[in-house]
Amino acid sequence: MRNFDDIISGVPEPAPKPARLPWLTKPQRRSIVVITAAAVILYVVVRLLPTGTNLNHMDFRVEGKGALETCDPANPQFIPVVQVRSPVVLTLQSDRAPALNQPVNFVLTLHTASGKPIAPEDLLVAHTRKLHLMVVDPTLSDYQHVHPEPGRKPGDWTFTLTPGRPGLYRVFADFTPVATGRGLYASADFTVPGTVATVIQTPNTTWQAAGYNFELAMPALLRARQLADLRFRIESQGTVKEPVPLQPVMGAFAHLVAFDENRSGFAHLHPTQTDLSKPPDPLHPELDFKVTIPTAGRYVIWAQVKINDHEIFAPFWVDVL
Repeated sequence: MRNFDDIISGVPEPAPKPARLPWLTKPQRRSIVVITAAAVILYVVVRLLPTGTNLNHMDFRVEGKGALETCDPANPQFIPVVQVRSPVVLTLQSDRAPALNQPVNFVLTLHTASGKPIAPEDLLVAHTRKLHLMVVDPTLSDYQHVHPEPGRKPGDWTFTLTPGRPGLYRVFADFTPVATGRGLYASADFTVPGTVATVIQTPNTTWQAAGYNFELAMPALLRARQLADLRFRIESQGTVKEPVPLQPVMGAFAHLVAFDENRSGFAHLHPTQTDLSKPPDPLHPELDFKVTIPTAGRYVIWAQVKINDHEIFAPFWVDVL
């Protein structure tokens, strides 16, 4: 207690002493030690766990003229892959010499320009897959869409392909690195022995296959460097129209892939109708696409759909003014 003299002289009252905590028991101390040790071990383990990709956005940059720019996957466009420098090097190795109408196993290797392997953890899933390959022969008549699987070594991817025509096949790779979140592309070639046939294609807006009529409606004049609206239609053949059992393929009800005659690049297009819970009309399904072609010339637009668990490809040849 304060005495009377302290009160008169204005000496402040000392703060109360904190109550002394009782001593911890041995079991309590043991519990604290165990919990602390477990927390430290957990922290170290989490720090040592793989964090995914070891690549950053600088690994996917190429400086200087003619460098391939990354592209927004939500706004696909025609990419002149062969004419520009990609920050990714693609190589192909087959288990035997490719031959006409014979399946051949390939190992595809993806590396950055500096030699770093591009493994599955380095790529994002885009349209249900991490890596898309668009494979086409010199006549643009044999188009195949392939999805490689990860190989044994980082950067290796494996796939099997059966070429349907002779000549120099071109493989375009379409992928999205985790480090950039934007689409990138690369290409490589392989040769199938034989004489390349001369194929003269005329423009067409309709195609028939597997008992269905396919149509690609487009502007009367398709001009280079101008955004064009495309409408893809399907119906059953015959007078009485049957429902079209259209199924999603790679996260969409249809895909379009366009190539120029020189196979300098491609455009991988997806419909504007993105809600898979709202399928198109079952009797006359229609899907809308947008595309901008950079240069004039002859192009082929391959449509890919899945009907009754079977994938169907329909080619449309167009002239761009």
